[in-house]
Amino acid sequence: MDTTIELFGAIFGFLSVYFTIKQNIWCWYFGLLQVTLYCFVFYTSKLYSDMILHIIYIFLQVFGWYNWKYGGSNKSTLRVTLLTNTTFWIGLTVIATLFTGYIMQTKTDASYPYEDAFIMIASLVAQYLMIKKVLESWLFWIIVDVVAIIIYAYKDLYFTTALYVLFLVMAIIGYLEWKKAYSGEFAYEKQ
Repeated sequence: MDTTIELFGAIFGFLSVYFTIKQNIWCWYFGLLQVTLYCFVFYTSKLYSDMILHIIYIFLQVFGWYNWKYGGSNKSTLRVTLLTNTTFWIGLTVIATLFTGYIMQTKTDASYPYEDAFIMIASLVAQYLMIKKVLESWLFWIIVDVVAIIIYAYKDLYFTTALYVLFLVMAIIGYLEWKKAYSGEFAYEKQ
């Protein structure tokens, strides 16, 4: 596996999350670069669920950019909101993880099929919620980052492990920043 690709993917990933925290639309451009490079990284590491996830991410980057730019009321910029059906999203994550993990365990030579499936499914949920600018998307990312750090370290993906440690810290910061933004927007609306 080419560590140069992994390194550049990590750099673009950092920039993507940094701009996401700032609610800056540039996050989607850097995200597109990151996920494209990581398709190769995860394929060569036999983390197929992660590879599939990053292929899907290519399309989600475009959808995310569009939604942040035009997804608000009257096609305005989207604002931070709260999750309305937590039980649904957690249940969906658990059921889809078990199903995907079983498929990966029985049909492929995947490393850590259930853990990798969890990273894929929970990341898709987190990404969808982030595209919609839902505050709790960051909580999903925090859990994904913890699991990913362990798996990527076991697979000797050192730049990626370091990136996900950074992502974990950034997800905590992102949650706090978006919570402030939501509180400020909510207070503004009440006036």
